[in-house]
Amino acid sequence: MSELQTGTVTVLLAEVQSCELLCETAPYGMSIALPWLDITLCELIAVHDGVRPAMQGEPGGFVLAFNRASDAVACALALQRAPLAPIRLRIGLHTGEVELGENGTCIGSMMNRAARVRDLAYGGQTLLSGVTGGLVADSLPRDAWLTDLGMYKLRGVPRPERVVQLCHLDLPNAFPSLRILKLLTCSAFHQRSEWSA
Repeated sequence: MSELQTGTVTVLLAEVQSCELLCETAPYGMSIALPWLDITLCELIAVHDGVRPAMQGEPGGFVLAFNRASDAVACALALQRAPLAPIRLRIGLHTGEVELGENGTCIGSMMNRAARVRDLAYGGQTLLSGVTGGLVADSLPRDAWLTDLGMYKLRGVPRPERVVQLCHLDLPNAFPSLRILKLLTCSAFHQRSEWSA
């Protein structure tokens, strides 16, 4: 995808956990890790057919967009597996109708929902909205599975959202409870797929 089009896309919103603190406490490590993150992003965007909207992302964060939800999930997994220490990424993915601002940035309610899903994550954790989870459940990368974390009320979002965690054998999969009130308790489930891209 050479440029972002309007319509249904999957966005990946990520931020470095405690970026400002790390820059103060581990300046040398961050002086290496942040440029390496940019290099890694460029490589993964090309491999997974994504777009990085111009001038978008909070300090210590970034936005990527994909035409295919499976590409977004594969990119998120590759980011979490990349050697970026001391950086740990909090990643949220959501699929919906995107609008483009005058400067080429992604705007609209779907971006707010994606940001709120990301805000629930801890460093090293990737969370998907229920929409995105449903789209990729049968096409996950090898050794990856989804864990349903239940329904949550997200700040500034009118309807509750099902939140799903992307898990992988090579990554930590145990995290504290999400930092928001759970609206509907449900048992977690695991889905595994052994196909590879």
